[in-house]
Amino acid sequence: MSAVSTPEPTRRDQLLAIAAQLFAEKGFKNTTVRDIADAAGILSGSLYHHFDSKESMVDEILSTFQAELFGDYDEILASDEDARTKLERAVRVSFEAIDQHPHEVAIYQNEADHLGTFERFGYLADRNTQSRQVWVTLIEEGVRTGVLRPDLDVTLTYRFIRDTVWVAVRWYRPAQSRGGGHTHTEVADQYVRILLDGISS
Repeated sequence: MSAVSTPEPTRRDQLLAIAAQLFAEKGFKNTTVRDIADAAGILSGSLYHHFDSKESMVDEILSTFQAELFGDYDEILASDEDARTKLERAVRVSFEAIDQHPHEVAIYQNEADHLGTFERFGYLADRNTQSRQVWVTLIEEGVRTGVLRPDLDVTLTYRFIRDTVWVAVRWYRPAQSRGGGHTHTEVADQYVRILLDGISS
């Protein structure tokens, strides 16, 4: 049986990847169209054949990433699995997103407040609300089915999970880039054990 080949990235995909790295590393406001064009080895005018502005680029970067992420969350919520398994899967999906899309995650973490002041990025606030609802739903189901302690403060638990998972984008680096270390799966495994089983002996 032959392996399924991965489609070659289009020039548009390549430009978005370059822009995402620059936005993540330099900041959206500090990155110019010329910066992106220079990194891509093209003239600024050539970039406008693909995108009308850097706002269009970051819009496509974030909306595409979030559509994929929340599609995974929706699948978890709709599954018939028990509450603990759903929580574990949501954690693993999140760490996988950090591993596979570090620049997109960093852009959202660093730029959502600024971008959200523009009408075209109003969906970022909606996604933030949707993210909260995903985790609150999972936590409440865990409490209701006895998987989680009945005395948990659901809002505080959600905030703890949100902040401790997504802040990992600031320190996590793929194991292969360091010549060893933890994969995102190993980090997720450890996190799940700490979250659901504690750290006391």
